[in-house]
Amino acid sequence: MSRNSFMGMLSQRFGAAIFIFGKILRFTFFLAFIFFLLKGTKTLAGYNLNQTLFFFLTFNLVDVVAQFLFREVYRFRPLVVSGSFDLVLTKPMSALFRSLMGGADVLDLVTIPPLILAIYFVGASLGPSPTDVLFYIFLIINGLVLATAFHIAVISLGIITLEIDHTIMIYRDITNLGRFPVDIYKQPLQGILTYLIPVGIMITLPAKALMGLVSPWGVILSFVVGAAAVLVSVRFWNFALTKYTSASS
Repeated sequence: MSRNSFMGMLSQRFGAAIFIFGKILRFTFFLAFIFFLLKGTKTLAGYNLNQTLFFFLTFNLVDVVAQFLFREVYRFRPLVVSGSFDLVLTKPMSALFRSLMGGADVLDLVTIPPLILAIYFVGASLGPSPTDVLFYIFLIINGLVLATAFHIAVISLGIITLEIDHTIMIYRDITNLGRFPVDIYKQPLQGILTYLIPVGIMITLPAKALMGLVSPWGVILSFVVGAAAVLVSVRFWNFALTKYTSASS
């Protein structure tokens, strides 16, 4: 399915090149914004330039990998509206898997390797211990688990309401608050982004782990939150399927 998706995107090479150029340009401008922001203030919520850059790079890693894996979510609404989702439900495979990962995005795949290299070099400048690196990797995986739960919730809501485009953009806007450490926000927003809408656990906590600011109990708690989020989202998906009205109904 991903191969077919890649072939479809690469058939429009000029448009794909413009899209990738736009992604790189946007990324570069935001890096420049962070640089000039901290050039005057020196620190942001107690974090220096390299630490702030690392938060931003970690945000991009979770965001880009999630978009690469779950691009099919952005194409899910036409399946439901047209009734083509009937064909997905009758196939001998998980409808949830097909709806989430039915077509990866090759344009996001292109940007992942240089992003990982940037994370390696900036992260190395922070002097992490092997344990900090291990915690970082575990928490990045947990961040992707939470992103999976969010996307499952979005397509489940799409079955019930037929609205996905706005919901996924709301999700994107909320996660964009994780470009910087959630420490910069005042209460109660900081608490909401940490516990109610776990953007802090998805993005800020992994970056803090590499800086040695997260205890083993914090890592365990984050995995508990991730597992609970997936469990709730899958149950919501099963509930949404009971509300689906097929094309033949």
